[in-house]
Amino acid sequence: MNRYTLTIVLLTCSNVFMTFAWYGHLKNLSHQPWIVAALVSWGIALFEYLLQVPANRIGHDVMSVGQLKILQEVITLAIFVPFSILYLKEKLTLDYLWAGLCLLGAVFFLFRARLMGS
Repeated sequence: MNRYTLTIVLLTCSNVFMTFAWYGHLKNLSHQPWIVAALVSWGIALFEYLLQVPANRIGHDVMSVGQLKILQEVITLAIFVPFSILYLKEKLTLDYLWAGLCLLGAVFFLFRARLMGS
């Protein structure tokens, strides 16, 4: 598996854990004290970091830090939107589309040298 693909796979898996760590408690632990939610989230975040750190190290061999960050943000939105709609039962709005288009613009500008072949 090439470094780009491996980075994307690891960041995608990392973002699933991150999304549950950051937002899952809103549904499952909303009646618990915040400290309980924080400790559970911290435990979930450990798995996120076990994937995210190697992903960034592998990705940094072939991408700049800016490219890695924008890639991570695109993946985050791709994970967050279905999570918020399907798991948290949030309403889908056009704002998600506009945010996604803005991120695609960011991807273009940070990756354009590679995309344009220079």
